[in-house]
Amino acid sequence: MLTWLIILIVVVVVAYVAVVFNRLVRTRQMADEAWSGIDVQLKRRSDLVPNLVEAVKGYAAHERGVLDEVTQLRGAARAVPMNDVAARAQAESALSAGLGRLIALSENYPDLKASGNFLALQQQLSALEDDLQMARRYYNGAARNMNVMVQSFPSNLIAGMFGFAARPFFELADAAERAVPTVDLTAAR
Repeated sequence: MLTWLIILIVVVVVAYVAVVFNRLVRTRQMADEAWSGIDVQLKRRSDLVPNLVEAVKGYAAHERGVLDEVTQLRGAARAVPMNDVAARAQAESALSAGLGRLIALSENYPDLKASGNFLALQQQLSALEDDLQMARRYYNGAARNMNVMVQSFPSNLIAGMFGFAARPFFELADAAERAVPTVDLTAAR
């Protein structure tokens, strides 16, 4: 009788470990998928930057400093390793600020504001920023779920045994960096 009780306890413990392990794997995969979504949106935005810079160059040639800065910030953002969430957030927030300054240049150039190409690029940037915000929210939710599993008892014991770790959130340090670059499409109409 004691042998059956021990076998039953071992089976229950092994089953529990398997269930928690599978939940940890599932939450890790969701966090990886969510990070991939952010990466895709950041790549799309990065690919849009050269088009914006070229559109502004023709109208604002003497604004070379802003154009060079945005180009450098884009390169710096692309150079950050994909899995370094904190450094990536910092580099991307600097790029967002630079893009905001680039878009702000259009206020000084009525011809640029009226350019169909520039307006289309502004609309694409605005849509990308919205998509990026949604991707960040999804990632942070997935990271939260992973962190809860990794830090809660008793799943933290299993997470520790199998090397699961908490995920950093994709956050911007400065409140001003959280703002989406302003794109005023009504002024050009």
